[in-house]
Amino acid sequence: MSGPGITRCGSTVFRWGARTYVMGIVNLSPESFSGDGLADSRAAVEQALRFVEEGTDILDVGGESTRPGSSPISAREEAARVLPVIERLAGQVSVPISIDSYKSEVVAQALDAGASIINDQWGLKKDPALAELAAARGVPIILMSNQRDTGGYDARAGRDTAFYQDVLREVTRSLQRSVEAALGAGVPGESIIVDPGLGFGKTWQQDIEIVRRLTELKVLGRPILIGPSRKSMIKMVLDLPAKDRVEGTAAAVTIGIANGADIVRVHDVRQMVRVCRMADAIVRG
Repeated sequence: MSGPGITRCGSTVFRWGARTYVMGIVNLSPESFSGDGLADSRAAVEQALRFVEEGTDILDVGGESTRPGSSPISAREEAARVLPVIERLAGQVSVPISIDSYKSEVVAQALDAGASIINDQWGLKKDPALAELAAARGVPIILMSNQRDTGGYDARAGRDTAFYQDVLREVTRSLQRSVEAALGAGVPGESIIVDPGLGFGKTWQQDIEIVRRLTELKVLGRPILIGPSRKSMIKMVLDLPAKDRVEGTAAAVTIGIANGADIVRVHDVRQMVRVCRMADAIVRG
């Protein structure tokens, strides 16, 4: 594959390298680690509309917590959380809506409701049918590297861990397998976005290393998404609760952009839009 080029998502065209795109997190999981989970669909819609006003480029709607140790919920419950929000937003916003789920049953319904991007936190490991769904519906798919099923999670301690020595080598290999699976299912290369999966089966030190060495992921030839927002690596460095990690997030976002990030997935949209604009002015000219 050559360079990232462009990715089409309905009427939206992402021109990779021109600027950094911001993905705003709309979290419908009360169990969220970040403290931003919303149980009320009306509040979630209001938050999403505010994000659009603040400059977000993508709305990422999810209904299941990814916090270490959290219990999975049924596809039925997850759909009940996200579908009303996606349906309401689809008629009110012009930015693409992403469905943050690894269950094809949920994703199919979300696409019917108006979502136009698939965000798979398991990189097709849990449900390979997501690739076929992306190909059939003609929508982009985000493939994340998740090590929680390969020794990257300590269930007894309830925290992410790791046993491999070179985290970037592991992440790159994982993403390469996911990309090849998506291509094999008929997803066009230009519709694939990769995410190294900060906080998913890596130690906080390895998360920092990923941001530092992010440029190495360019070998995959696909646009890169990172999600450092409020993550535990910021907690460990600054010793702050989730709600007070905006400056730490800004630092990680800035370094990520300098090292090749094309999309940043964040909770604090207003602040991070400004951070991205300033970083782009310096990094991209």
